Amino acid sequence: MTTARDARRDATVTFLPHRLNRQPPIVRGLTADELWITVGVSATAGLILGIVLAMLTSSIAMAPTVVVIAVAIGVGVGGTVLRRLKRGRPETWLHRELQWWIAQRVPFLASYFGARVLITRSGYWTTRRTVSR
Repeated sequence: MTTARDARRDATVTFLPHRLNRQPPIVRGLTADELWITVGVSATAGLILGIVLAMLTSSIAMAPTVVVIAVAIGVGVGGTVLRRLKRGRPETWLHRELQWWIAQRVPFLASYFGARVLITRSGYWTTRRTVSR
């Protein structure tokens, strides 16, 4: 004979995987989105530096070589830095931090990155209550 307590225990899920909907870390603790951002920034910096070095050395092969080296260094260093920055913070911290930075410094791009929905006002908040006598 089953009691009400046993029936309730059978119908209740005791284990809820809280990491089920999170992106898994792929390389050096970076998720897929963070990895793409790191690779994009590193490749852009490497391309600019590679074009300058290609013009100085008169060798067109310098540009793609520097891009590959910059991406490797960027993923290595960027993974370490972002892993340290993300430690102990919520999983959406990096995305919100980037949105806030764009909203503060590049407001004309804010609508493209969803940064217009952030509250960016700083100052004292008041309820505008008055004392009635």
